[in-house]
Amino acid sequence: MERAAATPEFWFTSPHNAIEEVRRELHFPPKIQIHDITLRDGEQQAGVVFSKDDKVRIAEKLAEAGVHRIEAGMPTVCQADEDAIKEITRRRLGPQVFAFSRCMVSDIQRAVDCGVDGVVVEIPSSEHIIQLAYEWPLQKAIDLSVEATRYAREQGLYVTFFPIDATRADPAWFVSLIEQVATNGHMDALVLVDTFGGCSPHAIAYFTRKVQERIHKPLEAHFHDDFGLAVANTITALSLGVEVAHVTVSSLGERAGNCSLEDLALALLALYNIDLGLKYEVFTDLSRLVCQLANVTLPSNRPVVGNMIFQVESGIIASWLAKLKETRPVELFPFHWQLVGQEPAQIVLGKGSGRDSILYYLAALGFRVTPSDPRVDRILLRVKERSLATKRLVEIPEFRQIAETVLDGQGDGGAP
Repeated sequence: MERAAATPEFWFTSPHNAIEEVRRELHFPPKIQIHDITLRDGEQQAGVVFSKDDKVRIAEKLAEAGVHRIEAGMPTVCQADEDAIKEITRRRLGPQVFAFSRCMVSDIQRAVDCGVDGVVVEIPSSEHIIQLAYEWPLQKAIDLSVEATRYAREQGLYVTFFPIDATRADPAWFVSLIEQVATNGHMDALVLVDTFGGCSPHAIAYFTRKVQERIHKPLEAHFHDDFGLAVANTITALSLGVEVAHVTVSSLGERAGNCSLEDLALALLALYNIDLGLKYEVFTDLSRLVCQLANVTLPSNRPVVGNMIFQVESGIIASWLAKLKETRPVELFPFHWQLVGQEPAQIVLGKGSGRDSILYYLAALGFRVTPSDPRVDRILLRVKERSLATKRLVEIPEFRQIAETVLDGQGDGGAP
């Protein structure tokens, strides 16, 4: 497939996106990095299991797509995960490689032994989780964080501090924890973590600004998708200067998943004119590889990579596609299929079809029928009846049989 350049002729979105009144409140950083967490948080989706070889294959595809950082896993989970991290690191695929660790010196040492560039160091940050789930005194969270982050820095790792459940923590306690870690321990960057996806975009904006007022470190965004807002929340944070977005392929992850790599990247490109430098045409193959290895089936209308988003059944839209597919298809789709590595748009037949769809396929199959021929309506009726009876689209061999029956065997039987 010919590569589509990430240039504006490959998408057509609302002119409201470019209005100065809309854009003047946006403060995106000069450079945004993608930190992919498919191999760690993505695998936490119930029932998903990646082998060492699976993880290496996915990492290679992520590198091909041009992601900037790969969180390769948590060495303490099992030996296979540790081996996978070591192998991904050894291959030097291009992206920086990070490990994920608890706030424990022993965990940090396992990350060091894997040869990674950086480590994401987690600690619970909401006082209720610390007391109810971990049954710790609050000071223990501070002490462990200080010790582990300081040790990670001494080992030469880039240290990203990851406070679990940050958006539900008491603001005063949360800032106190972060300030003590930044002062007595070490952090190169702080992650804004919405562990349970319970923040609205407006609340994320408030939370981000409040952290920026007190913590003068690079910020990263890690938002879950329980209310379908992870992409919107991430864009909100990035628009306020947050520099790194944590994502998974096709929103894989715990519960409802994480911010989707492809959704976020396409939104930034086509709605905000921000090119992350990724190879967008790899997205569809990447998603299908991950879903195959994860044994996960995506909805057919999944944004960007769904296998039917460029198929048109509705009669009037099908007639538009027949006219515009070769000249200006972005009148009918917000972005071109080539941009994300999808197959070309096509008209399909079903209950929603109209006469133009029937005429399109009659001509494609070599049937000689004029638009005014009343038999076209009879074919259309049978197509609708077949779709209703089977509750699916009508395949081309079925359509050919219907057409031959109505037209008494006309046509050369060729493929469209």
